Amino acid sequence: MSPSPPDRPMTPYELTHPVRLHTLVMLRWVAVSGQAGTLLVTYFWLGFDLPIELGFTIVGLLALLNLSTALRQPSSARLTDREAAGSMAFDILQLSGLLFITGGLTNPFAILVLAPVTVAATILSARSTIALCVLSLACLSLLAFFHLPLPWMTRTLFDLPQTYVLGIWAGLWVSTIFMATFGWLVAEEARRMRDALAATQMALAREQRLSALGGLAAAAAHELGSPLSTIAVVAKELSREVPSGTEFSDDLKLLQSETERCRKILAQLSARPEADGNAPFSRIGLSSAIEAAAAAYRRDAVMLVLEAADIEGNPPGGEEPTLPHTPELMHGLANILQNAIQFARETVEVRLFWDNEAVVAEIQDDGPGFPPALLDSLGEPYLSGRTQRDGHMGLGIFIAKTLLGRTGAMVDFSNAGEGGGARVTLRWPRMHTG
Repeated sequence: MSPSPPDRPMTPYELTHPVRLHTLVMLRWVAVSGQAGTLLVTYFWLGFDLPIELGFTIVGLLALLNLSTALRQPSSARLTDREAAGSMAFDILQLSGLLFITGGLTNPFAILVLAPVTVAATILSARSTIALCVLSLACLSLLAFFHLPLPWMTRTLFDLPQTYVLGIWAGLWVSTIFMATFGWLVAEEARRMRDALAATQMALAREQRLSALGGLAAAAAHELGSPLSTIAVVAKELSREVPSGTEFSDDLKLLQSETERCRKILAQLSARPEADGNAPFSRIGLSSAIEAAAAAYRRDAVMLVLEAADIEGNPPGGEEPTLPHTPELMHGLANILQNAIQFARETVEVRLFWDNEAVVAEIQDDGPGFPPALLDSLGEPYLSGRTQRDGHMGLGIFIAKTLLGRTGAMVDFSNAGEGGGARVTLRWPRMHTG
């Protein structure tokens, strides 16, 4: 059995068409079966006196609509938010009609009015959910006062006090609002987390492609080195035999200069720090990882200060530890450093310290710092803060924390005192370092 494909972000078409037709059709067939079965059992087995023909007519309308929908479009089709909301609105009206002829809110099955609203809250937008909730509440209010008598086993009517009916109405109102709100909030949180994790996977995939590209460039530089040296040697030998000042002499000089230029380019490709990122057991020093991750985001107005010392200025003991040179490490560090450089006024300080128990990297900027009210929630997806500049923090921090967590790091966010800027502390247990 082949492994299941990884989760992926939804396409724009899926985002605007969130509901599969197959799902809605199956839910409706369940409703049709349940309604028809309940009518049959109530009328023929329990002997309740109810308008069976009208009841099956109402159920038949739902079945015909569902059959027409299933035949008109393929099951893989997706409905827009408005189409799905319209379809569920019909379901509410159809169920309300069935309750109208069977006792209204005195019917024990009146609680089923909650079902379409609950389903809508989990898959539709807030606007559609609110609209369906209002429609459901309106139908409940009408059923509380206008309905046929509750069918009973004898011709004698079973009539509940109006106060009790109003209690049922109030309970269903509260339940409808609660279920709609709770369902939408839980589904929205799940959607946000899904999108954030999908963005994390995309960021990691991009970093892996860049790392693989660096390795490919290094391999190409190595393979091209020998033939390029041969070209340089032959060009030099020919230049000795061709008289100076001639047309061929100028061409040979150009050939030699371009050959030297190619050698420099290949040397730069070979020297890129990410070139061996995909090599097995590849490791990188923590200071080198910081330098490489920050290289693409440096700007003249902000100075990056890197020192090996704890917060009190004490130097660490022993050799600098190394970490596995993985895309997770490089992209996570890059996101943290990009955020620090973006919001810093003049300086970003990076202090490294290690002992026998842990390796610590502390990244601190002299910018406005994190909003104190958000400190406990930093790292959650789509959390915004530090909006004094044109940045948007939240998803990037979530991605960084998630990726660095895969390297074994614990990430802590704090502020460095009054006006001291933001501080991000990364701590790896010594077992994760070399």
